[in-house]
Amino acid sequence: MSNIRAAITAVAGYVPEDVLTNKDLEMLVDTNDEWIVSRTGIEQRHILKDPTKATSDMGVEAIKVLLEKRGIGPEEIDMIIVGTVTGDYVFPDTANLIAHKIGATNAFGFDINAACSGFLFSLTTASKFIETGTHQKVLVVGADKMSSIINYEDRTTCILFGDGAGVVLLEPDTTGGGLEDALLRGDGSGANYLYQKAGGSLNPPTAETVARNEHAVYQEGRVVFKAAIKGMSESIREILAKNNLKAADVDYLIAHQANKRIILGVADMLDFPKEKVLINIEKYGNTTAATIPLCLRDFESKFKKGDRILLTAFGGGFTWGSIILKWAY
Repeated sequence: MSNIRAAITAVAGYVPEDVLTNKDLEMLVDTNDEWIVSRTGIEQRHILKDPTKATSDMGVEAIKVLLEKRGIGPEEIDMIIVGTVTGDYVFPDTANLIAHKIGATNAFGFDINAACSGFLFSLTTASKFIETGTHQKVLVVGADKMSSIINYEDRTTCILFGDGAGVVLLEPDTTGGGLEDALLRGDGSGANYLYQKAGGSLNPPTAETVARNEHAVYQEGRVVFKAAIKGMSESIREILAKNNLKAADVDYLIAHQANKRIILGVADMLDFPKEKVLINIEKYGNTTAATIPLCLRDFESKFKKGDRILLTAFGGGFTWGSIILKWAY
């Protein structure tokens, strides 16, 4: 068996300049700053207001920073995988558009739609191309323009989501760094609790679906809240047990930034010390597939080579899972 692992060798992120605060939302819907912060931990979110820009453009901005940090050119990239539910188009895929925009002329790519678990699913998929030795430099992007599918008259969802992109570079590692294991799960029976009702082949766009706001995110919050804590907690327990690890063997836990109470609920169920749990939801809200790479970007200076980091997420569909990795630089 090959001893090659897929290691993160660079990380970067991008959020749009425009900020939508809780105070701003008070002018749009019946809510207030105290209510939002106490129930979600969110203080603001970034919104891509330019109508000529889309998810690919945020991904491009993040990648530009990463390439400069790593000191490599776009022509060195072999592959691009994008986790997103808000691709620029139904087709072509956003990864292909990003490759063109950055000049990655030697790369191919594709999108993965696993909602808020999209980055984990994409990272796991990309790691296999590295581990087999067929690819040397793979970009994994988590990016979503959630403002494009939010109904800003629905106070149950509009307070939660923001726009942003995060990216990591995967390269081969034979020194013990990189992805140690991944555990991914899915349960389609949860689809109707968190989804976009119209726009696909089951309910194609019509004047009626637009009038009913069925192209916006729909969520049954209480069901999702409980399922998210259960799903992430159980996947963490399972992957730690599989690898003969305990919470004490993990240096940092990064959970999908959907709701601060969910994140802390997962930590409490697993007896993770709060100082090991990294949270930045107050700045960005839920950027869906972008939350975990943005966390990696924001806390990069804390990580030391050899640190064991546990990533976990839960998303619409339902999708969920966890990844164990060792920081490689």
